[in-house]
Amino acid sequence: MRTLCASTLLGEFFVIGFAGLVAMKDPDLSGSTVWLVSGIAMVLCLLLCGVVTRPGGVALGWALQIALIASGVFVPTMYFMGAVFAALWWASVHFGRKVDEAKARFAAQAGSSSSTADAA
Repeated sequence: MRTLCASTLLGEFFVIGFAGLVAMKDPDLSGSTVWLVSGIAMVLCLLLCGVVTRPGGVALGWALQIALIASGVFVPTMYFMGAVFAALWWASVHFGRKVDEAKARFAAQAGSSSSTADAA
């Protein structure tokens, strides 16, 4: 799960950076505010890569997805991009868990077959 989720978060890192560049063109937003918010979100993406498998990591990822969709208020394209990344996040969590379960089953089978071979 970690690899899939981290890949999604790294993609978001870049999308947030590009959204910050687009938001800079809005005369109603100050550059420092745009980069403060974008910078915090980008750092959160990187930090979440490391904690996604810990308790609460996936929930924090969902919070980031909601914030990304909500950023469409300032950069309308982010409604679409946020929805795309929320779908990618769901897929990463869902299929990542299935891969982890399959790995655990395979490891259990390999462990039981080596125990049987050792006993013979």
